[in-house]
Amino acid sequence: MYQGEPVDGFRLAFERAGRGPAVLLLHGWPGDRTDYRDVVPLVSAAADVVVPDLRGFGGSDKHLADPATQYSAAAQARSIAGLITELGLGRPVIAGYDIGSRIAQAVARDRPDLVSALVIAPPLPGIGERILAPQAQREFWYQSFHQLALCTELIDGRPDAVGAYLRHFWSHWSGPDFELADDHLRHLVSVYGPPGAFAASITWYRAGAGSVATSLAERAPRPEDRIAVPATVLWPEHDPLFPRDWSDRIGEFFAEARLVHLDGVGHFTPREAPGDFAAAVIAAAARSGP
Repeated sequence: MYQGEPVDGFRLAFERAGRGPAVLLLHGWPGDRTDYRDVVPLVSAAADVVVPDLRGFGGSDKHLADPATQYSAAAQARSIAGLITELGLGRPVIAGYDIGSRIAQAVARDRPDLVSALVIAPPLPGIGERILAPQAQREFWYQSFHQLALCTELIDGRPDAVGAYLRHFWSHWSGPDFELADDHLRHLVSVYGPPGAFAASITWYRAGAGSVATSLAERAPRPEDRIAVPATVLWPEHDPLFPRDWSDRIGEFFAEARLVHLDGVGHFTPREAPGDFAAAVIAAAARSGP
């Protein structure tokens, strides 16, 4: 594990493997860079792969700071842009799912000069007020819970509570054929369990960067202001948070997007379908050139 130079006082821990065109892989919540442990060996055979822990996660810095300015999508994107520049990655492919998808999109929107292509899984823009539907609200309850001091009082610094809470999401959000390995759950508890670690992980939601707040605030841009970076969108079949019919407005937000359905797969695309995820990343890197 390496640590990059600080951006806004935050250093990102990261791992790097392989040679070739550059690729950045961005993890989700509740995860860390090991979300890609099955993807990296496949992609690193053809690319220079960098896998960071985001601000507030894993081995990266966890500072007490204003969530809105230091843990938002824009703030996380600043750290990713800094890492790209520091490591001399040029214009890498950026891939991500869950909050990693939001951050990848933020980098592509704010710094398109630093990105050659995106490979992303939900969340995607275009949900709008559908997120207020009763079925959706039954799934997104945790984002309101994460706003409460009670949330950290009950969970933060309590490994047993952390394990039970994270196990719920990895079980409920995954597809019917996936089961989180005990060793990986133990790893997640080891990084989310220490005092302050769980609290740091949910600053994303306290920054107003969760899907509920983001979807209600979004407005389709003018056609010329859409994200211009070519995007491959991997949409799983069994993600209870993001049903497939929510993919209908991708073209309003991306100038060039290719939608790929992943059958039999739930929310955790790099863990549940590492081969499909890796193949999409390698193809994007090949299309982007040297």
